[in-house]
Amino acid sequence: MVSVAVVYFSGSGHTHLMAEAIAEGMSKVTEHVQLFRIVGEQITNGRWKDDQVLEQLAQADAIVFGSPTYMGGVAAQFKAFIDAASSAWFAQQWKDKIAGGFTHSGSPSGDKQGTLLYLAINAAQHSMIWVGAGEMPSASMGKDDNVNRLGSFLGVMGQSDLDMSGAPAVIEPGDRLTAVQYGQRIAIAAQRWNHS
Repeated sequence: MVSVAVVYFSGSGHTHLMAEAIAEGMSKVTEHVQLFRIVGEQITNGRWKDDQVLEQLAQADAIVFGSPTYMGGVAAQFKAFIDAASSAWFAQQWKDKIAGGFTHSGSPSGDKQGTLLYLAINAAQHSMIWVGAGEMPSASMGKDDNVNRLGSFLGVMGQSDLDMSGAPAVIEPGDRLTAVQYGQRIAIAAQRWNHS
């Protein structure tokens, strides 16, 4: 049975909800699902460090990367993780693993494509096999409960209106469903790639 992982940063909780939805989809295919949330305590003097997380990622058959889109790119906390993972790159520990990515922002575009491109390029540098979203947008694109309502193919995008009230994070039903289906797709791809 394949082992799959989601590694992500979430600032206000939206990306966390998407990560949980991806893990839910993965769990429909395999029981070996791990969520790794990047937190501030792992970062000292601007450097991310958690050898245990890197060791566990080295054992996974698939890794999905997630970050909110801040100012057109990944969050600084996620970038610190990517920089630290250069040790895995030097050893090519993630070579031939299945990879994917997701992001969330407060506006319909929010330049999320830039974040997904960054995640895909990082996966390519690690010699990983990238899997796109794989869902056509519905005919009534943009409707909140539709799969792939934002029309993303490189990876999964989510969008929630900015809420400065401090209310708990929520994601649109269509974004959640898209994330669940993506998690399932990633786990199936890992099975096929590993002939499980």
